[in-house]
Amino acid sequence: MTKSLPRIGKFCTIAPDVDFGERVILHGFSNLYGCRIGDDCRIGTFVEIQRNTVLGKRVRVQSHSFICSNIEIEDDVFIGHNVSFINDRYPTSSKAEEGSWEVEQTRVCIGASIGTGAVILCGIEIGEGSVIGAGSVITKDVEPHTVVAGVPAKVIRKLKLEERGMGGKTS
Repeated sequence: MTKSLPRIGKFCTIAPDVDFGERVILHGFSNLYGCRIGDDCRIGTFVEIQRNTVLGKRVRVQSHSFICSNIEIEDDVFIGHNVSFINDRYPTSSKAEEGSWEVEQTRVCIGASIGTGAVILCGIEIGEGSVIGAGSVITKDVEPHTVVAGVPAKVIRKLKLEERGMGGKTS
């Protein structure tokens, strides 16, 4: 059986080291390099996904989002418009120039949903089935099945079993 080619929109820049799964749709003006995109993912326009980043299956990334290096996004995650990930806690221009920055891994667990305009700082984990409010700044780990919002984000509430998007499955 032959692997299907991704559907790629106009004016995308795709490096040869990008690994696409099956049935991927990539809309125009996106920039991908050194990353892995899982089966059935949809990537919106004007999205950048950098090296050493992995998207699981059925991930949706809306337009104008930035996913920097060393981000792990598990299956069935929704990323709203204009979401930005950060991978260096203390960036400086001199560290960037000499290549000595310290990249920290961030993980978004299965079924999480990140609202429009959220900023995700480095070195954290967003728990399974969590909901991140629009415009939030995530500065620390988010527990599974939790709604957080604000700057910095604070816990709003825990999701009830019947509200959980993964068919009521618990962590």
